[in-house]
Amino acid sequence: MRQAEVTRNTLETKISVRIDLDGTGKGRLDTGVPFFDHMLDQIVRHGLIDLDIHCEGDTHIDDHHTVEDVGITLGQAFAKALGDKKGLRRYGHAYVPLDEALSRVVVDFSGRPGLHYFVDYTRARIGNFDVDLAREFFQGFVNHAGVTLHIDNLRGDNAHHQCETVFKAFARALRMAAEVDERAAGTIPSTKGAL
Repeated sequence: MRQAEVTRNTLETKISVRIDLDGTGKGRLDTGVPFFDHMLDQIVRHGLIDLDIHCEGDTHIDDHHTVEDVGITLGQAFAKALGDKKGLRRYGHAYVPLDEALSRVVVDFSGRPGLHYFVDYTRARIGNFDVDLAREFFQGFVNHAGVTLHIDNLRGDNAHHQCETVFKAFARALRMAAEVDERAAGTIPSTKGAL
C-alpha cells in the first residue's frame, strides 16, 4: 500500500496531508488559497493520485507560508509513500499544452534534491495569487521528497495557462516516475543499489 499521512504544525501553518499514489484521482483540497487549490487539483486528476490536504495558514499576512509549507508536507508524504523505491520507474517526463502555453517537466526520484525552474510569467499575479509562490511550492516539494525536478515553460502568453501547464505536466511526470515497473520488481533502479 503506497499510502502516507503526514501532519506538520508550525507557528505559521497547520497542515495535514493524506496520499495514495495508486489512487483514482480523488481529492479534498482546502489550503485557504483558491488558485493554489486549483493547481493542486491538477496533480490529483492528472497524476491519478488520491490526495487530501488541509491547511490552516497565516494567509492574513501572505500566502507564502501556506504554499511553501504545503510543498514541504506533500514532499514528505511522497517520500514516505514511496518507501524504499524498489520497482519504481524512477524517471518521468511530460509535455503539456493549454492553448498557447506549453510546459515540459522531467522528474527523477534520485534521492538528491534539485530544482531547475525556468518559468517567465507574463504577469506577476494570477488573480490574487503571486506567481513567485509556484516556485516556492516546488522547492519545498523537491527538498523533502528528495527528487530532481526540471520545469520549463516553453511558451505562453497567459500566466494562468503557463502555471496550469506546469502543474499538469508535473502531475503526469510524477505519475510516470512513481509507477511500478513489473520488469524491475523488487529491485532499486540504480547502479548504487540505493536511492
